[in-house]
Amino acid sequence: MAGKGVIIEFDFAAMNGADLLYAVTKDFLAKLDGIALDERTEAKYLAGRSYLDGLGEYFALVKTKKTAAKAARDLSDAVGAALTAAAPAAFTVAFKNFVRAIVDQGVKVVLSTRADVEVVKPAFDAAFADLPEGRVILYQDTTDNYGSATWLSWRRACASAGIRNTSAVAVAGSGFGVKAALVAGMGSMAVTCDHVAYQDFGGADVVVSELSGKTAKKLIGVLRL
Repeated sequence: MAGKGVIIEFDFAAMNGADLLYAVTKDFLAKLDGIALDERTEAKYLAGRSYLDGLGEYFALVKTKKTAAKAARDLSDAVGAALTAAAPAAFTVAFKNFVRAIVDQGVKVVLSTRADVEVVKPAFDAAFADLPEGRVILYQDTTDNYGSATWLSWRRACASAGIRNTSAVAVAGSGFGVKAALVAGMGSMAVTCDHVAYQDFGGADVVVSELSGKTAKKLIGVLRL
Protein backbone atom coordinates (compact mmCIF):
# COMPACT_ATOMS: atom_id res chain seq x y z
CA MET A 1 0.00 0.00 0.00
CA ALA A 2 2.94 2.31 0.53
CA GLY A 3 3.32 4.92 -2.17
CA LYS A 4 -0.18 4.59 -3.59
CA GLY A 5 -1.85 7.84 -4.47
CA VAL A 6 -4.89 9.40 -6.11
CA ILE A 7 -4.77 12.70 -7.99
CA ILE A 8 -8.20 14.31 -8.36
CA GLU A 9 -8.77 16.90 -11.08
CA PHE A 10 -10.90 18.88 -8.64
CA ASP A 11 -12.23 21.51 -11.06
CA PHE A 12 -13.61 19.04 -13.60
CA ALA A 13 -14.20 15.86 -11.58
CA ALA A 14 -15.32 17.03 -8.14
CA MET A 15 -17.29 19.96 -9.53
CA ASN A 16 -18.91 20.68 -12.88
CA GLY A 17 -16.13 22.84 -14.20
CA ALA A 18 -16.96 21.94 -17.80
CA ASP A 19 -20.21 23.92 -17.77
CA LEU A 20 -18.57 26.76 -15.86
CA LEU A 21 -15.65 26.89 -18.30
CA TYR A 22 -17.99 27.03 -21.29
CA ALA A 23 -20.13 29.78 -19.76
CA VAL A 24 -17.11 31.91 -18.83
CA THR A 25 -15.51 31.45 -22.26
CA LYS A 26 -18.71 32.22 -24.15
CA ASP A 27 -19.22 35.42 -22.15
CA PHE A 28 -15.54 36.38 -22.46
CA LEU A 29 -15.48 36.05 -26.26
CA ALA A 30 -18.75 37.91 -26.70
CA LYS A 31 -17.43 40.84 -24.68
CA LEU A 32 -13.99 40.70 -26.27
CA ASP A 33 -15.11 41.25 -29.86
CA GLY A 34 -18.64 39.95 -30.33
CA ILE A 35 -17.23 36.47 -31.05
CA ALA A 36 -19.86 33.73 -30.91
CA LEU A 37 -19.25 30.37 -29.26
CA ASP A 38 -21.39 27.24 -29.21
CA GLU A 39 -20.66 23.78 -27.85
CA ARG A 40 -19.72 22.36 -31.24
CA THR A 41 -17.19 25.15 -31.83
CA GLU A 42 -15.80 24.70 -28.33
CA ALA A 43 -15.32 20.99 -28.98
CA LYS A 44 -13.64 21.57 -32.36
CA TYR A 45 -11.29 24.42 -31.53
CA LEU A 46 -10.76 24.58 -27.77
CA ALA A 47 -11.34 21.33 -25.88
CA GLY A 48 -8.18 19.56 -24.80
CA ARG A 49 -5.86 22.23 -26.23
CA SER A 50 -3.89 25.07 -24.71
CA TYR A 51 -5.78 28.35 -24.49
CA LEU A 52 -3.27 29.91 -26.87
CA ASP A 53 -3.43 27.23 -29.57
CA GLY A 54 -7.20 26.94 -29.45
CA LEU A 55 -7.91 30.65 -29.47
CA GLY A 56 -5.25 31.27 -32.11
CA GLU A 57 -6.89 28.91 -34.57
CA TYR A 58 -10.40 30.12 -33.79
CA PHE A 59 -9.42 33.79 -34.01
CA ALA A 60 -7.97 33.14 -37.47
CA LEU A 61 -11.26 31.60 -38.52
CA VAL A 62 -13.45 34.47 -37.30
CA LYS A 63 -10.91 37.06 -38.50
CA THR A 64 -10.83 39.08 -35.30
CA LYS A 65 -8.03 41.61 -34.82
CA LYS A 66 -7.74 40.69 -31.15
CA THR A 67 -4.47 39.08 -30.10
CA ALA A 68 -4.73 35.42 -29.16
CA ALA A 69 -1.82 35.59 -26.69
CA LYS A 70 -3.42 38.33 -24.59
CA ALA A 71 -6.85 36.75 -24.86
CA ALA A 72 -5.43 33.44 -23.66
CA ARG A 73 -3.93 35.05 -20.57
CA ASP A 74 -7.09 37.03 -19.82
CA LEU A 75 -9.35 34.01 -20.34
CA SER A 76 -7.15 31.89 -18.07
CA ASP A 77 -7.47 34.55 -15.38
CA ALA A 78 -11.25 34.76 -15.83
CA VAL A 79 -11.64 31.00 -15.59
CA GLY A 80 -9.40 30.88 -12.51
CA ALA A 81 -11.51 33.54 -10.80
CA ALA A 82 -14.73 31.67 -11.59
CA LEU A 83 -13.31 28.40 -10.30
CA THR A 84 -12.12 30.13 -7.13
CA ALA A 85 -15.61 31.44 -6.48
CA ALA A 86 -17.25 28.06 -7.10
CA ALA A 87 -14.72 25.71 -5.46
CA PRO A 88 -15.71 26.04 -1.76
CA ALA A 89 -19.22 24.74 -2.50
CA ALA A 90 -17.77 21.61 -4.12
CA PHE A 91 -16.79 20.09 -0.76
CA THR A 92 -20.08 18.24 -0.58
CA VAL A 93 -20.89 15.35 1.71
CA ALA A 94 -20.63 12.95 -1.23
CA PHE A 95 -17.21 14.24 -2.21
CA LYS A 96 -15.91 14.17 1.36
CA ASN A 97 -17.12 10.57 1.66
CA PHE A 98 -15.25 9.73 -1.54
CA VAL A 99 -11.99 11.14 -0.22
CA ARG A 100 -12.39 9.62 3.24
CA ALA A 101 -12.99 6.14 1.82
CA ILE A 102 -9.71 6.37 -0.09
CA VAL A 103 -7.71 7.80 2.81
CA ASP A 104 -9.07 5.04 5.05
CA GLN A 105 -7.19 2.61 2.82
CA GLY A 106 -3.90 4.35 3.59
CA VAL A 107 -3.78 6.12 0.24
CA LYS A 108 -2.64 9.72 -0.19
CA VAL A 109 -5.04 12.03 -2.06
CA VAL A 110 -4.12 15.18 -3.97
CA LEU A 111 -6.75 17.72 -5.00
CA SER A 112 -5.38 19.52 -8.04
CA THR A 113 -7.08 22.83 -8.79
CA ARG A 114 -6.66 25.97 -10.88
CA ALA A 115 -8.56 27.95 -8.28
CA ASP A 116 -6.64 30.17 -5.85
CA VAL A 117 -5.64 27.67 -3.17
CA GLU A 118 -5.32 30.37 -0.52
CA VAL A 119 -9.00 31.22 -1.00
CA VAL A 120 -10.08 27.57 -1.17
CA LYS A 121 -7.97 26.42 1.78
CA PRO A 122 -10.43 27.33 4.59
CA ALA A 123 -13.15 25.18 2.99
CA PHE A 124 -10.60 22.44 2.34
CA ASP A 125 -9.34 22.50 5.93
CA ALA A 126 -12.88 22.39 7.32
CA ALA A 127 -13.85 19.48 5.06
CA PHE A 128 -10.95 17.24 6.10
CA ALA A 129 -10.10 18.47 9.60
CA ASP A 130 -10.72 15.00 11.06
CA LEU A 131 -8.33 13.20 8.70
CA PRO A 132 -4.64 12.52 9.44
CA GLU A 133 -2.40 15.43 8.54
CA GLY A 134 -0.76 15.17 5.14
CA ARG A 135 -3.10 12.49 3.79
CA VAL A 136 -5.10 14.98 1.69
CA ILE A 137 -3.17 17.70 -0.13
CA LEU A 138 -4.42 20.80 -1.92
CA TYR A 139 -2.27 21.44 -4.99
CA GLN A 140 -2.14 24.53 -7.24
CA ASP A 141 -2.32 23.48 -10.90
CA THR A 142 -0.90 26.06 -13.32
CA THR A 143 -1.91 24.24 -16.51
CA ASP A 144 -3.21 26.44 -19.33
CA ASN A 145 -5.13 23.67 -21.06
CA TYR A 146 -8.79 24.10 -21.90
CA GLY A 147 -10.83 21.80 -19.66
CA SER A 148 -8.33 19.07 -18.93
CA ALA A 149 -5.06 18.14 -17.32
CA THR A 150 -2.01 17.38 -19.46
CA TRP A 151 0.33 14.46 -18.93
CA LEU A 152 2.84 16.89 -17.45
CA SER A 153 0.34 18.35 -14.98
CA TRP A 154 -0.55 14.83 -13.79
CA ARG A 155 3.14 14.09 -13.29
CA ARG A 156 3.73 17.37 -11.46
CA ALA A 157 0.82 16.74 -9.12
CA CYS A 158 2.26 13.32 -8.27
CA ALA A 159 5.70 14.79 -7.64
CA SER A 160 4.27 17.49 -5.37
CA ALA A 161 3.13 14.80 -2.95
CA GLY A 162 6.02 12.38 -3.38
CA ILE A 163 3.86 9.86 -5.25
CA ARG A 164 5.20 7.72 -8.07
CA ASN A 165 3.11 8.13 -11.21
CA THR A 166 3.10 4.37 -11.76
CA SER A 167 1.50 3.93 -8.32
CA ALA A 168 -1.15 6.60 -8.82
CA VAL A 169 -4.63 6.84 -10.28
CA ALA A 170 -5.87 10.04 -11.92
CA VAL A 171 -9.49 11.06 -11.43
CA ALA A 172 -10.20 13.01 -14.61
CA GLY A 173 -13.20 15.03 -15.72
CA SER A 174 -12.69 14.63 -19.45
CA GLY A 175 -11.63 12.17 -22.10
CA PHE A 176 -8.59 14.35 -22.79
CA GLY A 177 -7.61 14.07 -19.13
CA VAL A 178 -7.90 10.28 -19.33
CA LYS A 179 -5.60 10.15 -22.37
CA ALA A 180 -3.12 12.45 -20.61
CA ALA A 181 -3.11 10.11 -17.60
CA LEU A 182 -2.28 7.17 -19.85
CA VAL A 183 0.65 9.09 -21.33
CA ALA A 184 1.76 9.94 -17.78
CA GLY A 185 1.83 6.24 -16.94
CA MET A 186 -1.13 6.41 -14.55
CA GLY A 187 -4.37 4.51 -14.13
CA SER A 188 -7.53 6.56 -14.35
CA MET A 189 -11.12 7.00 -13.27
CA ALA A 190 -13.25 9.17 -15.54
CA VAL A 191 -16.08 11.33 -14.21
CA THR A 192 -18.55 12.18 -16.97
CA CYS A 193 -21.17 14.90 -17.28
CA ASP A 194 -23.49 15.90 -20.12
CA HIS A 195 -21.15 18.61 -21.38
CA VAL A 196 -18.27 16.22 -22.08
CA ALA A 197 -20.28 13.09 -22.89
CA TYR A 198 -19.22 13.26 -26.58
CA GLN A 199 -15.55 12.75 -25.67
CA ASP A 200 -13.70 9.46 -25.93
CA PHE A 201 -13.22 7.91 -22.49
CA GLY A 202 -11.53 4.81 -23.84
CA GLY A 203 -8.58 3.80 -21.71
CA ALA A 204 -10.19 4.73 -18.39
CA ASP A 205 -10.12 1.90 -15.86
CA VAL A 206 -13.57 2.88 -14.66
CA VAL A 207 -16.16 5.50 -15.65
CA VAL A 208 -18.60 7.07 -13.16
CA SER A 209 -20.98 10.02 -13.10
CA GLU A 210 -20.20 11.24 -9.58
CA LEU A 211 -17.70 10.99 -6.75
CA SER A 212 -19.14 9.45 -3.59
CA GLY A 213 -18.45 6.81 -1.00
CA LYS A 214 -20.00 4.25 -3.34
CA THR A 215 -17.87 5.11 -6.37
CA ALA A 216 -14.76 5.24 -4.16
CA LYS A 217 -15.04 1.46 -3.95
CA LYS A 218 -14.54 1.25 -7.71
CA LEU A 219 -11.44 3.41 -7.51
CA ILE A 220 -10.03 1.34 -4.67
CA GLY A 221 -10.40 -1.67 -6.95
CA VAL A 222 -8.30 0.08 -9.59
CA LEU A 223 -5.58 0.78 -7.01
CA ARG A 224 -5.28 -2.99 -6.36
CA LEU A 225 -4.54 -2.53 -2.67
